[in-house]
Amino acid sequence: MSFSFADCRLDPVRRELTRAGEAVPVGPQVFDLLLYLVAHRERVVSKDDLLEAVWGGRIVSESTITSHINAARAAIGDNGQDQRLIRTIARKGVRFVGEVAETPPGERAPVRPPPPPPALALPDKPSIAVLPFMNLSGDIEQDYFADGMVEDIITALSHIRWLFVIARNSSFAYKGQGSDVIRIGHDLGVRYVLEGSVRRAANRVRITGQLIDAATGGHLWAERYEGALDDVFELQDRITESVVGAIAHELERAEMDRAKRKPTERLDAYDHYLRGMASFHAGTPASIDEAVACFRRAIDLDPEYASAYGMAAWCLFWRRLNGWTEDREADAGEGAALARRAVDLGKTDAVALTRGGHALAHFTRDLDAGIDFLDKALVLNPNLAAAWFLGGYLRVWRGEPEDAIKWLEHGMRLSPLDSEMFRMQAGVAMAHLLARRFDEACRWGERAFRDVPTFGFAAAVVASGCASAGRMDDARRAMGELRRLDPALRVSGVGTWLPFRRAEDVALFAEGLKAAGLPD
Repeated sequence: MSFSFADCRLDPVRRELTRAGEAVPVGPQVFDLLLYLVAHRERVVSKDDLLEAVWGGRIVSESTITSHINAARAAIGDNGQDQRLIRTIARKGVRFVGEVAETPPGERAPVRPPPPPPALALPDKPSIAVLPFMNLSGDIEQDYFADGMVEDIITALSHIRWLFVIARNSSFAYKGQGSDVIRIGHDLGVRYVLEGSVRRAANRVRITGQLIDAATGGHLWAERYEGALDDVFELQDRITESVVGAIAHELERAEMDRAKRKPTERLDAYDHYLRGMASFHAGTPASIDEAVACFRRAIDLDPEYASAYGMAAWCLFWRRLNGWTEDREADAGEGAALARRAVDLGKTDAVALTRGGHALAHFTRDLDAGIDFLDKALVLNPNLAAAWFLGGYLRVWRGEPEDAIKWLEHGMRLSPLDSEMFRMQAGVAMAHLLARRFDEACRWGERAFRDVPTFGFAAAVVASGCASAGRMDDARRAMGELRRLDPALRVSGVGTWLPFRRAEDVALFAEGLKAAGLPD
């Protein structure tokens, strides 16, 4: 007799667990535990029941039982927070609560596909996603210009406090795909979608845009703007103004409090900044080096370009964090100088305050000043996902894990398909680790590392969290990945690698890493 539930099938004869038609490798005790829970789903299973059925009556620790239950949950797509299939009954035991179909021997039960993710609830104010504009210039090298135009439109819209704007990275997840706006509205939880195109030739640029109701697919507004490239910022302002007017046509025309200040008077500097952003979002060691070079060139051309200082500083922070540099101390010195210049020049520039403020906090370990800069950025742009999740990180290092999780989760909500989601997940993992919720820390850290297996910090959180949870095999595997990515890291250097404020947090993290195998 085999058992089918959710998108899983459990075959006790073949001792196989499949999920969505794919085999799921599990250890023999995890398999036995899952099979026992499913077979006895009509009742609550006690700890003594599990000891007898799975461990043959041998006494094992509470943490061992808990780790096996968590492993069973993970294998079938459940977790300790949702408990959709395996539910913990306080002071009683656990019970399998999923709907199960039994299949006689020899028959194959159809595998039910996993249900589609539920639609995100619409915010209580107008919401919009701006999709990547098509580059009609006939030159793929001009993609960076079309992308930069969209980023500036997103930024301008985000200045409007009563408008919920999806962050750039989630919108750009749809680049190169067909624009099924109804599906996109469902995925991102927005009412409106803006799409368009950019055609650039010589010194002329033509921008087209159309606003679509994501609930019906109906077109609400379309317009074309054309002008000399010298007027590109005025064109962006006109598009933004028209979009907002179309969304809020039923409201009185509000005064739109948004910054019309051009990011720089020098279009050649702006061009290099856009190229730097394109390289930054690629995220590889080589592309980060390219981004730093582009931002430095933008600064050379315009020494007061605050956003370029902020992004250059942040790239140096990221390079240092990942060990992608031969001289961490040199990067720290240059990064701190760039970050200070960013926040000095960028008092009305949310990007400069966010990236510069966060980098400065890391390089100088002045967490309070960094948080203050990011809070100021959110006054300027309350929809800037990076300000929320990087502000969450600084609260992690300041020893405030519960507040940090709230900030990180809000960043995720603003940008649910963000290419920086792995950074947000790793931040949540670290916050859970400092709150001593080690299994949750491992779960979030594993998600981050699975998405980006070059992110050494995520591997470090998994290694420390799993060791602290008693999951030593998982801890050693994660440590192997960390040692491969950053062989120079040592336990003695953890306190300088990351800007912890509290000695007890450094000790907790370092003790887990040491137990997982990091050398002294």
